[in-house]
Amino acid sequence: MVNTARTDLMGLDNIELKDRILIGQTVVKGHGVGTDNVTGAKITADEIDSIINIIDNRGTHDIDAFVICAGLGGGTGSGGSPVLARHLKRIYREPVYALGILPAPEEGRLYSYNAARSLSTLVNEADNTFIFDNSAWKNEGESVRGAYQRLNDEIVRRFGVLFRAGEVSKAGIGEMVVDSSEIINTLRGGGMSSVGYAISETVSKSTRQKQGFGGGFLRGGLKKREVAEEVLTGEDKSAKIIGLVRRAMLGRLTMPCDYTTAERALVLVAGPPGEMDRKGGVEKSKSWVEENIAGVEVRGGDYPTESSKVAAVVVLATIGDAPRIRELMEIAKETKEDVVKSKERRSSMFDGDEIDPLFE
Repeated sequence: MVNTARTDLMGLDNIELKDRILIGQTVVKGHGVGTDNVTGAKITADEIDSIINIIDNRGTHDIDAFVICAGLGGGTGSGGSPVLARHLKRIYREPVYALGILPAPEEGRLYSYNAARSLSTLVNEADNTFIFDNSAWKNEGESVRGAYQRLNDEIVRRFGVLFRAGEVSKAGIGEMVVDSSEIINTLRGGGMSSVGYAISETVSKSTRQKQGFGGGFLRGGLKKREVAEEVLTGEDKSAKIIGLVRRAMLGRLTMPCDYTTAERALVLVAGPPGEMDRKGGVEKSKSWVEENIAGVEVRGGDYPTESSKVAAVVVLATIGDAPRIRELMEIAKETKEDVVKSKERRSSMFDGDEIDPLFE
């Protein structure tokens, strides 16, 4: 974790002290750069050798890629992440990805302006940039501070499943393994990507029998709709997987976008092996996704877990159209024009030759 604010680093719960890197002490004295992302970029560039040395000391021999996670509305993350991406790509052979968090409009126009400036640079520096839009996930009337933990949980839930793909699991090995090379090939087009996610509770055989459902007979007063769902869960696992993947792609994405403009996609299904028709369900899901995006490259597979739930993750890579990004760029353009006008008004108050300037 890299930051210019000491209090932000000290407030972390799950990162060891040795992995908290304070930069810019001689410039901002550990107080952060506020919303000044130009200063954030300069400090990161000035101290990039120290950051790289720390990364080297942690070891990079067994990594598949770098992922830079940053809030794009403030100063250090929005200014420093493109700088860090550029230097990581210059030094290492592994791909460099970014996960950028967009501020909600109510966080202020300056935050939107910072995010637009950062994103326009970051997309060109990183090999691909995942976007998580706070405004798409914050409930109406809810403050960003109040939604903070919930939004973090949503991010971890999606990327936790994706980045574990291919790891050895006690539940076994997938029939169609998705490893790091599949993810890298999906993201090789660059640009921005969005991630969908859906999850379904599983019901074990013993639980179904206790509830009065087993052997195809109705018992225990279950409603007809509930019974139908149990039949589908038990007998048509392929349909269940396809349904999950559809929900993941057509539901709330990390970045609202036109999913039909995606150039590539990746489908990953994770859950207990006994609940997944892995080959049939995943293959049919891949075909459905391919029919609904602009490109023809759709990869996919399964990841067995010991969880009692089945989850589907869909990565929509290299999106061609995202209304939220267009809106963000428009806000940034208006903000820049207002800043220029404000500077002109201030300078006009001191125009004239009556007063000599303090310095030439």
